Amino acid sequence: MVAMEEAYADIRSQPIKGIALAGLIAGTLDIADALIFYGLRGVPPIRILQGIASGLLGPGVFSQGMRSALPGLILHFFIAYTVAAVYIFASRRLPLARHPFLYGSFYGIGVYAVMNYIVLPLSKIGPRPHPPLVPFINGVAALIVCIGIPIALIARRYVPQKTT
Repeated sequence: MVAMEEAYADIRSQPIKGIALAGLIAGTLDIADALIFYGLRGVPPIRILQGIASGLLGPGVFSQGMRSALPGLILHFFIAYTVAAVYIFASRRLPLARHPFLYGSFYGIGVYAVMNYIVLPLSKIGPRPHPPLVPFINGVAALIVCIGIPIALIARRYVPQKTT
């Protein structure tokens, strides 16, 4: 019984494993949402990945084919791992893992706001008009369901909880 408790405590005190899992799951869910949502609207997957790369490399990526799609995929997962790391490290100091659905939802909304109102306007994409209602709702919902909540659930498993 004691050995089981020690093994469980060891798992929960490994935030790097939590970040690795959370980044992979959140990044995969989020890109799947984008590919499905925009794919149903006729946008090819390569264009979605090029759109991500354009934030770093500029609008010239749209004429570079697969050569510019791969940096978009890498950048997408870099962002997913960064977002996961921020939440998991914050969970070590704040009680975020206690209510993963609540705090994960707030985190997803916060990630949407930071990405769309700070990061993208400062990127090579520049300021954009507010999206139409359906893409806006999908964008916010995707970051809640695909990013915030999964990361919060993983943080609950891998971050030790303070008992106060």
